[in-house]
Amino acid sequence: MGTLTSVAFAAAVNIRFRSFHRENIKIATTLPKWQKRIFFSSTEDSHRFRSAKCLGNDENSNRDNSIGDNGETHKSSVVKTASPEEEDDETSNSSSTTSSSNEFGSDKTSMPSTVSSVDPTYSSFQIDSFKLMELLGPEKVDPADVKLIKDKLFGYSTFWVTKEEPFGDLGEGILFLGNLRGKKEDVFAKLQRKLVEVAGDKYNLFMIEEPNSEGPDPRGGARVSFGLLRKEVSEPGPTTLWQYVIALILFLLTIGSSVELGIASQINRLPPEVVKYFTDPNAVEPPDMELLYPFVDAALPLAYGVLGILLFHELGHFLAAVPKKVKLSIPYFIPNITLGSFGAITQFKSILPDRSTKVDISLAGPFAGAALSVSMFAVGLFLSTEPDAANDLVQVPSMLFQGSLLLGLISRATLGYAALHAATVSIHPLVIAGWCGLTTTAFNMLPVGCLDGGRAVQGAFGKNALVTFGLSTYVMLGLRVLGGPLALPWGLYVLICQRTPEKPCLNDVTEVGTWRKALVGTAIILVILTLLPVWDELAEEVGIGLVTTF
Repeated sequence: MGTLTSVAFAAAVNIRFRSFHRENIKIATTLPKWQKRIFFSSTEDSHRFRSAKCLGNDENSNRDNSIGDNGETHKSSVVKTASPEEEDDETSNSSSTTSSSNEFGSDKTSMPSTVSSVDPTYSSFQIDSFKLMELLGPEKVDPADVKLIKDKLFGYSTFWVTKEEPFGDLGEGILFLGNLRGKKEDVFAKLQRKLVEVAGDKYNLFMIEEPNSEGPDPRGGARVSFGLLRKEVSEPGPTTLWQYVIALILFLLTIGSSVELGIASQINRLPPEVVKYFTDPNAVEPPDMELLYPFVDAALPLAYGVLGILLFHELGHFLAAVPKKVKLSIPYFIPNITLGSFGAITQFKSILPDRSTKVDISLAGPFAGAALSVSMFAVGLFLSTEPDAANDLVQVPSMLFQGSLLLGLISRATLGYAALHAATVSIHPLVIAGWCGLTTTAFNMLPVGCLDGGRAVQGAFGKNALVTFGLSTYVMLGLRVLGGPLALPWGLYVLICQRTPEKPCLNDVTEVGTWRKALVGTAIILVILTLLPVWDELAEEVGIGLVTTF
């Protein structure tokens, strides 16, 4: 009885679904072409799931027959059910067959059909998942356009295509592999012009190094291949309202952390309970914030200096991007109570034309920020030795000068042995602002991920070189060889926010000039000297801080 009831229920559901399916088909005929494709795909998937679940062996046998006779998958049987007349015949045949089998057989005979439908249903779910990913994922290159572009663009005089592979993060593009028939730059410029003539402003063409190449190109250099992607897929999207809101909140937090740095620099003037909170790791309860109000005015010059360096850094990026017609996102400043800020995250909002552009824009920001930081640092050291500026000086522990080999030695040479070989050192706030600015700039110039240093190394020496530099950087940060106590938080920040290398340029093959490579190499050396701490033996020998060696 239970079997007959379930069969009757399945038949009723089947008839209702087919009626609903016919009504949907009538509605779908009025939809636009692109909506029809999505509608029929989803309708087809739901019909297949209903068939596998309710009809059991009848649908499975039809599917097996279609596979065996026509060499196609069960998709053909689903397309067949789109005809209303055939659906009614199939419903009556299925109902009569099921009724006769239940009339002459026992309840046990229907059990295998229910169990055997598990595997096809599971396979159907797998297929549905792949189709859902295709519908929700980025739109792929039109096969008709691929054939047209292959026939019109490539040939004996430009690039002879021998193979095609998926291209892009999700395989949404096409990568043409083959043999180059001319100079790389000339061929690429010719192909870009032809692409606009053939497909208009629909696609972007990339010239990249051939992946898994067996050897160099006979004409010299690495073998190249050409990737094709839709413009809406390859180009970054516009900045949203929420991104503007997040950027504003981060900037306000950075202002607060910069002011906090200015207050902390007056540690010799602060009340004891405030000093204990900043210096004692076991202190949990914060002091009364009203105690800090009298020190805010004195903290503002240092805060202005730190914020000025950050803004000057970002201004350098934007000034270098404008002549190249490259769009940049708004900067997302990262607050930090030790340095005032960890810098900012600035994204490219357009595809870079070549690797030279990537190097120029990446270096412009750090060089601008470093120039202003060096100026503040030098002026601050000079004012620290002037008696007239004695009232503006603040006292800091001399151990802080052991945080940087380069800056510590410069401070030692300027202030003298007696000044630094003491428990505290009296310096001008501009020294602290310049020191923090140079340290932040050095951190951002580390050759890893999509930091400024990572982008510069990727553009100057290639992606493979960036992998080697990046692994070495992670090791040195992990061992605290670079950065001292800030190595761990900075390493975590990079892993979370900046670990992914920058996307390739349109022309990602042509190398940059020798002077750009030399500039990047020199910058990396200065970064290492800035972030390398002064070891105890050297600090004691040159007189940077009070060090007890054993």
